[in-house]
Amino acid sequence: MNGASGMTLTAPDGQRFRFDAGTLCLEFLLAGAIEPGEPLHERLHEPGDLVAWIGRSRLEVEGDVVAGQGDLMAAGRLRGAVQHLAERAARGEAHDAVDLWVLNEAAAAPPPVPVIGDTLERGWSYPVTATQFLSAVARDAIELFSGPLVKRVRMCAGERCHLLFLDTSRPGTRRWCSMNRCGNRQKLRTRRS
Repeated sequence: MNGASGMTLTAPDGQRFRFDAGTLCLEFLLAGAIEPGEPLHERLHEPGDLVAWIGRSRLEVEGDVVAGQGDLMAAGRLRGAVQHLAERAARGEAHDAVDLWVLNEAAAAPPPVPVIGDTLERGWSYPVTATQFLSAVARDAIELFSGPLVKRVRMCAGERCHLLFLDTSRPGTRRWCSMNRCGNRQKLRTRRS
C-alpha cells in the first residue's frame, strides 16, 4: 500500500480540504462521491472519466491509460465491493462472500508493471490499462481486508460525513476525514455547548 498523501476535495459548501484515505482501495471509493456529506453518486460515466480518475490516484500514473466501456462496469462492481467491505469493517461486522469474490476476480488480472527510470525514479510501463489499475485496487483491498490493518478502517465521525479511511496514525485514534473540516466543526460544536 502506497503512503502517498491524499487528494484535495471540495465539500458542497465550497470548502476545500485535504483527505487521505490511507490506501489505494479506499481512495478509489472517492470515484463514487467526491463531496463528503452527499449521497453516493456515480462519477464514472464514460471511459475518459475512469482514465482521468486513474491519473488522480496515488499510483501516480502520468502516461497513457487505456479504458473501455466494460471497464466502467468492472470499476463499479469493484468499488461497490470495497465500499461494502470497508463499511462492515468500520462497524465491526462480518463480510459478504460476494464482495470477496469480486475482489478475487479483479485481482486475478495482472497489475500495472513498475519500471525504474535513468534517474532511479519509479514509473509504469505504458500504456496502463484500466484492468491493470483495477487489479492493483483489488490486490490492495485484499491486503487490507485480510490483514491486521482491517481493524483500523474507519468512517468519519463527522455529522453527515461518510468518508472511509485507513487510520494510519501511530496511536490509531484518527476520527475525522480531515481535522480542517469535520474535526474543526466538532470542536466548534463542543465549544458552543
